[in-house]
Amino acid sequence: MADVTLMKNVLEEFVCSSNDVIELKLVREEADVFNDDKIFQPEFTHQLFGQSENIFGYKGLKVQLYFTAARLVPYLHMTSTSKVNSKLFDGVKADNVLKTIIDQLEIQPLDNLDKFLTVISDDSTFQPMGDLLHAYSVEGEGPARHFEVYSNSITTPGFKEYHERLQTFLWWYIDAASYIDTDDEKWDYYTIFERYSVDGNNRYAVAGYATAYRYYAYPDLIRPRISQVLILPPFQRQGHGVHLLEAMYTHFRNDNKVLDVTVEDPSDNFVRLRDFVDCRNCQKLPAFTPTNLRKGFSPEMEKQALEKLKLCKKQVRRVYEILRLRVTDSSNPEEVKEYRLDVKKRLNIPFQKQKSDYEKMRRTLKPEELSATMQGTNLQERQETLENWYQELMTSYDGVIERLAMD
Repeated sequence: MADVTLMKNVLEEFVCSSNDVIELKLVREEADVFNDDKIFQPEFTHQLFGQSENIFGYKGLKVQLYFTAARLVPYLHMTSTSKVNSKLFDGVKADNVLKTIIDQLEIQPLDNLDKFLTVISDDSTFQPMGDLLHAYSVEGEGPARHFEVYSNSITTPGFKEYHERLQTFLWWYIDAASYIDTDDEKWDYYTIFERYSVDGNNRYAVAGYATAYRYYAYPDLIRPRISQVLILPPFQRQGHGVHLLEAMYTHFRNDNKVLDVTVEDPSDNFVRLRDFVDCRNCQKLPAFTPTNLRKGFSPEMEKQALEKLKLCKKQVRRVYEILRLRVTDSSNPEEVKEYRLDVKKRLNIPFQKQKSDYEKMRRTLKPEELSATMQGTNLQERQETLENWYQELMTSYDGVIERLAMD
């Protein structure tokens, strides 16, 4: 027993966090390869290395996955200070890290550093593919930085091959990510590039990426659904998400075939981004004046947001609630109560449907069957659930309102 415990303890020394040992870089020049300040780490690795997000078999492991900043030519290399000896531990083998990455990401990286260093300069001739939708600048410490947003289809010359490399970042930063079917031409693709100057010549570095699928909407319209949105870590918290989403919106609004815009299973970060952008745009519409907001949600709000901004009804209602909260006097108990009842009335809709279902089942099920089916639906539990939902919304809404105040 002691020997088994000892072996277990020794083997645990060969376990490391895959999130910590994988190093990513976007390389603009040779010096970046040797600059640790350029390293950024993945947020998720469970899709490659399992739910524990661990790699077994190494001590002092370092996995380097570098890309040239424009063309995204990949380089993959691994080092460690020691590796588990399978002969000493009943044939237990170390994980094949490089194969796992290559197989899952479906890329063929360079494995020779000297070769990688020679291809960095090829980025000097790179030009973003697709149509330029939007150009903007970001002010901060030092000179202003300049960015451009492009739209592409998979038929854009050269983009399919470029997309194969770009989409590999999804595995590291979007939970439950998957590759899309690029043979389906209903996908739209959007890219952000930083445009900077070297010796008076324009150079580019990829900063972000998004996709949207054009679904059919009766009778002859389309309903774009935003699917994946990613701002790469070196560019996060600089306002690029707002510019990317606005550029996508403008692209959709200029298409007479677009009915409205929806979002597929958004992350919490994207929900906050979308709420901010939509609130900022809706508050400029006549239907969303403070006076109208205090009167409650109206068909005119829905109509104007759809016609002017291509927003779907569900999102318009959410925007209304945020903007009404913004004009609600928190020191006025009556205003606060009216607002709370208005929101909870919407939140209660699922329970109203449940009540209708109960009446239908009551006529067909035995009492004990009915009791088992409708567990967790008594009045007190419904009220507690509604209050929890309401408080979660208020936390989310307050964050958007704070950002609107700083805009």
